[in-house]
Amino acid sequence: MPYRFQIRFSAMTARVNPSTLIGIVASILLLGSVLIFSARDASLFVDLPGLGIVLLGTAAATFIAYPLREVMRIFGSIRNVLHSERLPIDQDLEDLSEIARIWMQSDIHAVEKALQKVSNPFLRNGVQFVIDNVPEQDIMDLLQWRIARMKAKEHAEAQLFRVMAGFAPAFGMVGTLVGLVNLLFLLGDGDITAIGRQMALALMTTFYGVLLANLVFKPVAVKLERRTEQRLILMNTLMQGISMMSQKRSPALMRETLRAFVAEVRDEIRDHDHGTDTGGTTRTAPETP
Repeated sequence: MPYRFQIRFSAMTARVNPSTLIGIVASILLLGSVLIFSARDASLFVDLPGLGIVLLGTAAATFIAYPLREVMRIFGSIRNVLHSERLPIDQDLEDLSEIARIWMQSDIHAVEKALQKVSNPFLRNGVQFVIDNVPEQDIMDLLQWRIARMKAKEHAEAQLFRVMAGFAPAFGMVGTLVGLVNLLFLLGDGDITAIGRQMALALMTTFYGVLLANLVFKPVAVKLERRTEQRLILMNTLMQGISMMSQKRSPALMRETLRAFVAEVRDEIRDHDHGTDTGGTTRTAPETP
């Protein structure tokens, strides 16, 4: 039984995004150090009414601001952040190059057979357009529309968490105001215990709001945006390859051109992460002879 549990635990951790796992562990260590070294009693940082004000207030404002179907995507987005997603860009490029090689031989039956083994629906649909003799410009328009739709959908998911990151500290301040109002009413009674309880409520709601905004909502939004960037790299690369396949370019030339395109875009993203100005231009595939 322990051996089976160990296997399941190893499989579960293998599926978790490594950086997300590191962030969760670091967050636990941070909160643990705060409770151990900065407070005489760890229970001082547990205030269920204050946490309820922040969580319920943030949830209520989110449901008011967004349609129900968009709010329900939160759970799927969190699952995407937790799970490790490695885009099979190398495998997709190999599949595309192999299909392009078969396409050069004008063997449509073999192309359709090879296409059934492709797991990427974007690549599969694009190649299907090519073998159906759809004009290249129409193929590019359709693929660009799919890319734009995916980008808008995932940008909206990330923006939802950014909005929640703005709501959480605001409702933390609401809890602070509630605590201060109650505190002012209790000052005349001289009940030190009640005064201290209301002051704790006033401070802990702000603490919860800031913590949720900067340790949960904003990091999830950034992670989703980075995931979208990686997916855009793959989809734009495959779109360029489908265009070259439609033009019946050499499969070897296609493979090298697309690999150069992927490396160029990854370098651009790396430079952007380090604060290098790229001029805001949109990269296209390197020109082919």
